[in-house]
Amino acid sequence: MSTRRTLARTSLCLLSVASLVTASAWAQQPAAPERFAVRAAYMVDVVAGQRVDNAVLLIEGDRIVQVGSGLAIPAGMRTIDLGTATLLPGLIDVHDHLTSQRGEYYSDLFRRSPIDAAVRAPTYARTTLNAGFTSVRNVGAAEYIDVALRDAINDGSIAGPRMQVATLAITTTGGHGDLSGFSPYLKIDKFSGVADGVDEIRKRVRENIKRGADVIKVASGAGVLSEEESAGAPQFSLEELQTLVAEANRWGRKVAAHAHGAEAIKQAVEAGVASVEHGGLVDGETIRMMVAKGTFLVPDILTDIFILEHGPELGLPRQIIEKERALRGHQDVNWTRSFKAGVKFAFGTDAGVFPHGQNAKQFALLVKHIGMSPADAIRMATVNAAELMGWSDKVGRVKPGYYADLIAVDGDPLTDVSELERVRWVMKGGIEYVNAMSPAR
Repeated sequence: MSTRRTLARTSLCLLSVASLVTASAWAQQPAAPERFAVRAAYMVDVVAGQRVDNAVLLIEGDRIVQVGSGLAIPAGMRTIDLGTATLLPGLIDVHDHLTSQRGEYYSDLFRRSPIDAAVRAPTYARTTLNAGFTSVRNVGAAEYIDVALRDAINDGSIAGPRMQVATLAITTTGGHGDLSGFSPYLKIDKFSGVADGVDEIRKRVRENIKRGADVIKVASGAGVLSEEESAGAPQFSLEELQTLVAEANRWGRKVAAHAHGAEAIKQAVEAGVASVEHGGLVDGETIRMMVAKGTFLVPDILTDIFILEHGPELGLPRQIIEKERALRGHQDVNWTRSFKAGVKFAFGTDAGVFPHGQNAKQFALLVKHIGMSPADAIRMATVNAAELMGWSDKVGRVKPGYYADLIAVDGDPLTDVSELERVRWVMKGGIEYVNAMSPAR
């Protein structure tokens, strides 16, 4: 047989094999998402602030498809029976720092590198998810570690909450987040969020978005956990803040403004930020502005109490502890006035200042110190937080079409909100991550 005929027959055979492989690939359609049911004795309707009895959810893949009291479960469908538990939507923390956790002050500054932070971040993410927080807004991280963490969670490489990330927090030279109070000969090589003047600010916003930012974080005012003199002074001019907000909005990003002092808060609200983080010295005029503009307030009472209780053992400089002490004397009154006036509140803890996984301790503090009902506090961490993140159609409620992000507790959090500190079951996107309830299956 000629070489030419042999080659021709070989080619035909290869084409036939290729055709069979292609046909087989077409025949192997992706498996249909699993349909299953979740049943619990009770469920919290977070919008109404009421308990629903005999809750049944039908789930397909990562989404809820039906919800009802006593809803019939199709014969043969796999059922997760949570017994006498109370079911809620997964919790949301809109002020988190999953890429860090505070240790000894000077060791954090000078003995740990971004590599240390990156290695630890997946553990913090899993701890937060296990505590029932299925979504977070990560408002500032070094070296774009938050982008890598978010992406690894999204592609399934590691377990953690859904994340919106801010990348580098934007601040001024010598402002909150810029290393200050040390020798000018001390230099730490790292990516910087420092921007002065409208041109630098505009470029910094664009650079953050280029690197993966979902939200822009700005230090509108000074802070506690850095060594600038004031905790409340404004850091940017109104023109600078207006430029920052306009540029972020041009790219479809919201702005979260760190601000403690009255003037810093007022300028941030006037500039059009979506949320004020902390806000302990907010005044009456600015409260009225926030109500009119729909600006969210994100109080972090748990962190403030933690700093005063544990600051000395963490080696925090005396100046930092005294700044916190001065703020703490005003926060409860101002936050209470804001809440009663109708300012929208979202749940954010500044986790990472205190150990990750303890976020839910803030619920009871909100009830005790600001006079909220448990239902008010739960709304902060569900529907309100989802609205601030722009995810009102995805998370924060137990509703058809929403992600199957769910938690369960033993007792009734509408009566004792501290039940949320003891989450026994966690599902995110239809996948169980925690099950300490020993349910009948």
